[in-house]
Amino acid sequence: MYAMETKIINQTGLHARPAATFVSKAATFSADITIQNLNTGREANVKSIVGILTLGLFKDTPVKISAVGGDESEAVKALVELVEGGFGDT
Repeated sequence: MYAMETKIINQTGLHARPAATFVSKAATFSADITIQNLNTGREANVKSIVGILTLGLFKDTPVKISAVGGDESEAVKALVELVEGGFGDT
């Protein structure tokens, strides 16, 4: 398992458009990937847009992205890069 922690930086949080971008990027990896809201402890599969949207990931929410599988580290690093880049919404 490989995991990294980061924080949602875009002003509007992880709403529908960035969540769709997140899911699309996650789908390019074979690893099983989850995102956890570190404020609530709730987590979701990052390949499920509905799951992500139910986590309430607003600006400044700390999250942990974890993956298990052959490309786990690449998957986590790519998704953390998307989050830290603000999905272009910053």
